Amino acid sequence: MAERSWRQVGPLWCLDPDPASGGPALGRIEFIGGSYLAATPQLSYRRLLEALASRGWLVRAWSYVPGFDHQSQANEAWRAFRSEREAAVRAGGGFESDRAEPVLRLGHSLGCKLHLLAPDGGRRCSGLAALSFNNFSAERSVPLLAEMGQQFGFRSEFSPSPEETLAIVGRAYHQNRNLLVRFRADGLDQSPRLLDALRQRPSDRSELIELPGDHLTPASAGLRRNLLGDWADDPARQRRFERLADTIAAWADPRPAQGRVAQG
Repeated sequence: MAERSWRQVGPLWCLDPDPASGGPALGRIEFIGGSYLAATPQLSYRRLLEALASRGWLVRAWSYVPGFDHQSQANEAWRAFRSEREAAVRAGGGFESDRAEPVLRLGHSLGCKLHLLAPDGGRRCSGLAALSFNNFSAERSVPLLAEMGQQFGFRSEFSPSPEETLAIVGRAYHQNRNLLVRFRADGLDQSPRLLDALRQRPSDRSELIELPGDHLTPASAGLRRNLLGDWADDPARQRRFERLADTIAAWADPRPAQGRVAQG
């Protein structure tokens, strides 16, 4: 894959579609990563995001450091994506309106939860692709911080809690079109629980698929290949990236062939 040109706009890392993909952008991908990988999404998730750009998608990735107040961070991410879209329209670099541009929300691990907590309830997007949804408690995720919080009197559980998160999904999340992706060797994935919550809602069209890989399959900067050349790359891992990108792009593609995804 050719070297791509990332640029930073506030808390967002931006990548435009590969000109070789031909024609205008298929739409916009708004990505939130998981855990501390999300501080540098243009590096931590470089391979996946560049693969999606090469397939014709405009990519915007939010950079953040996770905290305990997930609702506040969900609001912050949503505002950042909205502001960038509006600025693009004002500058003449976007579509005439939000409705004219397919917007796919893409999350990995904690990033899935933050998208689900967006203050618009998923209304202003064409769907959510949730990779390795994770909704563990603070005690399970960061036990030392949780213990210190109890000892010194600061917040020691995520807000909303895991149970509250699923209740919010059932009550206030309105996007019916969701693709949940779990990986076969992922011991942290909680996608089935999310699917259960989503399917309690009327007219839900969510689906769950399984692909080869583990919890970190979506994350790679391709450092071995960059430093040592193509010969040092793991062909199997590269195939997994390509398959994942193909799966997301096929499901999200606004053209008539949308909805066809690669099954595991």
